[in-house]
Amino acid sequence: MEPGGAPPVATTEKALNRPGTPTGPGTPTGVATPTGVATPTGPGTPTEGDGPAAPTPRRLTSPLALTLLLLLMVLLQSPLRRALAAPVMQAWTTVFVAVMIQALPFLVLGVLLSAAIAVYVPPSFFASALPRRPALAVPVAGLAGAVLPGCECASVPVAGALVRRGVTPAAALAFLLSAPAINPIVLTATAVAFPRNPEMVLARFVASLLVACAMGWLWHRLGRTDWMRPPAHGRHESQSKGEAFWDSTRHDVMHAGGFLVVGAMAAATLKAVAPEHWLRAAADNPVVAVLALAVLAVVLSICSEADAFVAASLTQFSLTARLAFLVVGPMIDLKLFAMQAGTFGRGFAFRFAPATFVLAIGGAVLTGAVFL
Repeated sequence: MEPGGAPPVATTEKALNRPGTPTGPGTPTGVATPTGVATPTGPGTPTEGDGPAAPTPRRLTSPLALTLLLLLMVLLQSPLRRALAAPVMQAWTTVFVAVMIQALPFLVLGVLLSAAIAVYVPPSFFASALPRRPALAVPVAGLAGAVLPGCECASVPVAGALVRRGVTPAAALAFLLSAPAINPIVLTATAVAFPRNPEMVLARFVASLLVACAMGWLWHRLGRTDWMRPPAHGRHESQSKGEAFWDSTRHDVMHAGGFLVVGAMAAATLKAVAPEHWLRAAADNPVVAVLALAVLAVVLSICSEADAFVAASLTQFSLTARLAFLVVGPMIDLKLFAMQAGTFGRGFAFRFAPATFVLAIGGAVLTGAVFL
């Protein structure tokens, strides 16, 4: 090789074909480059002579799906118009829209205030404000729910933060149950939903506070530390205050708004589609009416800021049965069970949820007998 010149081709070929170099079918062969570095080639390796690459398959994106849906609605507008003109659909639409319009402002306001408290009020404030004795801390924490708005989506993480900061679990659980049920937004929404029955506001406040304190005291007496898994750190602790606030607001509005739509659809269906004699038969039996609406509250999982408007639309049922709907829903439903299991462990949720359900029904019936 001449000084400064490129290595001969023969030398490069010998280097590439020397013993120990893997060759054979399926093994990339070397192609000499100006710097002597082997470039892998072979079947499946794109080259200039292979032609254009295979086109990437198109995926169904949201704009495309929306366009297809709109096109389908245009093509089916005549059948849709006839279906919507039916008396049953008009009644269904009226109830659905009425529930949504009445409930949505309270839901958004409750979510904003709840996110602000969860992000900007440090858990150390609650720890320093509560009494040291658990028996006294439980009712104080329960009453704190009447001052600090918090929907179900925020009450569970806040309760987990309280436990991490050293607050007795009995007090944290009392706050978890009372905050979504008796805060000012919820009570105001209840007064708006039941303008002719103002006693529903007082009955809801008393029944929910009674159940929250009873569950706190029950956990203090019978609860065991190995039943509750230490909660993990909150999802907002690594974010700035502003980021955590807007992230919590977006999450809760989308989460609670979806359940509100489902609840409004269910209420409209019961009013417009379900046979009247079925509802009347269930409503005429006090035990069946209470149990039916309690189970309905668990299944629908409506946000507490909006559930009063759904309950008000169920006019076939007694006020006591609808009170059971309002007391059970903010304390135990499907989404709350999942959040409690994720925060405190499945062993805790499988013990806490059934006890809360039974006590909530009992508290609603007892309070209804006194106030309604």
